[in-house]
Amino acid sequence: MRIGILIVAGLAVMLSTPFASGRGEAGTPVDDQRLLHAESEPDQWMMVGRDYSEKRFSPLAQINRENVRRLGLAWFFATGSRRGLEATPLVVDGNLYTTNTWSRVYALDAASGELLWSYDPQVPRRWGAYACCDVVNRGVAAWQGKIYLGTLDGRLIALDAATGRPLWSVLTVPQDRPYTITAAPRVVHGKVIIGNGGAEYPGVRGYISAYDANDGHLVWRFYTVPGPEPGAQAPVMVNAARTWSGLGWQAAGGGGTVWSDLAYDPELNLIYFGTGNPSPWNSRARNPDGKDNLFTASIVALDADTGVYRWHFQTTPDDAWDYDAGQNLVLADLDLNAKRRRVVMQANKNGFFYVLDRETGQFLSGRAFVDQNWAKGLDPKTGRPIVAGLPYAANGKFVSPSPLGGHNWQPMAFNPQTGLVYIPANEAPFLYQAEGSFPLSPSHWYTGLNLAAESAPTGIDPLLLRAVIERGVAGQLIAWDPIEQKTGWRVRQPSPWNGGVLTTAAGLVFQGTADGRFVAYDAQDGKLLWQQHLPNGIIAAPMTYTIGGRQHVAVMMGWGGSFGLAAGEAAKVKERDYAGYLLVYALDGRASLPSSRPTSRSIPGLPKIVAGNQALADGNRLYNQHCAVCHGANAISSSALPDLRYMAPETHRRFEQIVRSGTLSKRGMVGFADVLSTEEVQDIHAYLIKRAEITRAAERQPRWWAQTKVFLYGLIAPLLYRLQALRFS
Repeated sequence: MRIGILIVAGLAVMLSTPFASGRGEAGTPVDDQRLLHAESEPDQWMMVGRDYSEKRFSPLAQINRENVRRLGLAWFFATGSRRGLEATPLVVDGNLYTTNTWSRVYALDAASGELLWSYDPQVPRRWGAYACCDVVNRGVAAWQGKIYLGTLDGRLIALDAATGRPLWSVLTVPQDRPYTITAAPRVVHGKVIIGNGGAEYPGVRGYISAYDANDGHLVWRFYTVPGPEPGAQAPVMVNAARTWSGLGWQAAGGGGTVWSDLAYDPELNLIYFGTGNPSPWNSRARNPDGKDNLFTASIVALDADTGVYRWHFQTTPDDAWDYDAGQNLVLADLDLNAKRRRVVMQANKNGFFYVLDRETGQFLSGRAFVDQNWAKGLDPKTGRPIVAGLPYAANGKFVSPSPLGGHNWQPMAFNPQTGLVYIPANEAPFLYQAEGSFPLSPSHWYTGLNLAAESAPTGIDPLLLRAVIERGVAGQLIAWDPIEQKTGWRVRQPSPWNGGVLTTAAGLVFQGTADGRFVAYDAQDGKLLWQQHLPNGIIAAPMTYTIGGRQHVAVMMGWGGSFGLAAGEAAKVKERDYAGYLLVYALDGRASLPSSRPTSRSIPGLPKIVAGNQALADGNRLYNQHCAVCHGANAISSSALPDLRYMAPETHRRFEQIVRSGTLSKRGMVGFADVLSTEEVQDIHAYLIKRAEITRAAERQPRWWAQTKVFLYGLIAPLLYRLQALRFS
């Protein structure tokens, strides 16, 4: 039935419009020339960053400061997903292409939202265990009537843009290692460029590859971490090998994955990308001599045709904080010291904003754009950080930014008219503490950190926990002047992990937020011009296009990703309906989403706890070390994954089989028998039952008393948070 529907849909697309084949109005294919001159086609959005410079700036101005208050929903598309949506859609000649969780692709009519075709690559659900940061996908690439997709399990697939029919597929990663792909591919000179993720898992060694866009054969590959046999590698890899020490990093693979965006300069014929963290995070577990560990946590430039190394700039040498450099890179021309410079810019995870010469990699300037305490500053000549000491003290140390980063993957945008870069920033410190042992398992995180160090006491009132955490984390939208290296304006947001940014020639900045709003600001001063409240949060970046003479603004709504999985109470800014949609706005739009109803749930009968206080404490530690990254810190889920306080009686009965034996592996819940003993699983189970008992008691208390407690907890939470931070500072 499904195949028949797709065939009929595909025929209808091919027969109904000359644009469906991926050709322009004049019959010009989406070829190298159109991509090179994408800025001259303001009605289109042919690459996820709009053009090779990745500015995410649109010349469209029909929606402006004066009329943006008339913006309304023109149409929407229900994705069926209840997890994070991170894609930036493409619009090519009347068709919109976007992706969903599990690497699914949709082609829609850009004017009406009618589904033209869909494609599901059937990613095995067990592969979700290898996805550190949710089973997300950030979009596709278009070229010569094809749509290119990277799948979570490491395939690169070319689809017919008119029908969704697969044309070719290549495996880009070894299947015996926990690699993933979540990024959108890029097409440069007839080559599809793609990297991969997985640096939190053992055995993963980063690299970036170029495949022929016509048939998928490998053209070149560049490894970001030296292999165990440096004598057989190019001289640049031999030099890189000298920046590693010990043997621990080889067992871990080294990390340094190229998991996010890249930019391209056609004049220099260079591609630019950021690399991930070294593995494991604990630098002394992999790097006893404190060497730099190239090319991890670096910005790297390669020749686009050959993949030959040109230059690198390492943002965080000997990274001990998970400060990878995977944030988006923006190319621009700036006047610096009375000289016009071609630059590449990045708001790095480590909290510093970098401006580099994009021909040579020379450090031009850098300054912190968020509060940070891991470095005393940057060397003014080299840009090398002046580190304030490693974080792994005996009792741990609170450090800002956290592994969440001052800025993460959510794209920033640059407006050449205002001269400002708009950064979706995070405020969230983290307690870094070394883990006592480092178990190696191919299916589970290997960081060398005690991820349970910040866990709350087992008996804590959920309302108090929420109050403390909400006052310890926040978000910002920062307008940053890259020439003066200072803030133009900033808007504080109640939660971190807000959406990426779009800016336009009409002087607007669009962003979705974690607490469920889609917002337009004045690009010059940050004044709020328009907002719409939504039933779900947004982490994706908006885009804009024109069809039929009408400008549209589109964004994927669906909160999740790494912080969305692990955040627990930190994400509970408000209750969410987790349905995911593509939302498309236009002036005087009159569509409306289906009404959402809060899901009512209650904790069923619970097994009796037979564990003592020590077992509960052990269960707390083990849960927050091994389970919280998916099911939420302190046994409070903030995403669509199950909240384990609400387990059904049958799940309680089968708990050990599920957790140790992996009886639900086909649904993504792999077994933990290689890292957890039967007794440890029993301790985790007892901890979850206790947390469920406490939650049930809190839910049954009178509403007036709960509201009173929220008020009182709000008064004392800042003091408790400061005391906790001072304890480890």
